[in-house]
Amino acid sequence: QLQLVESGGKLVQPGGSLRLSCVASEASGRRFDYYTIGWFRQAPGKEREELACISRSDNSITYTESALGRFTFVKNILQNTVFLQMNNLKPEDTAVYYCAAGTGGYCKYGMDYWGKGTLVTVSS
Repeated sequence: QLQLVESGGKLVQPGGSLRLSCVASEASGRRFDYYTIGWFRQAPGKEREELACISRSDNSITYTESALGRFTFVKNILQNTVFLQMNNLKPEDTAVYYCAAGTGGYCKYGMDYWGKGTLVTVSS
């Protein structure tokens, strides 16, 4: 099965930047771009929300309002790695951040594999 491991989460001050990584591995040897890939986050007591997603079918990238203008989805397919570059972080960005992958052709079909998350804390 596909395994996803996020890293890079830490304490950062408001206005700071952070780059999260997600490394994918699979015994089949499929490249990460075989999948629809998304970045999500979940704050304690709140529902998980999507931040950015790239569709397998047409390689299009979409951002939600939470991410638009501040977060950027970055890919390094040869390393089976995707990144979430986060700029101008705010306290409300504090959450566990997840990467996920799905076999559906579009983000709207959901995700089948999830990492365990990496904690980002934005605080003074």
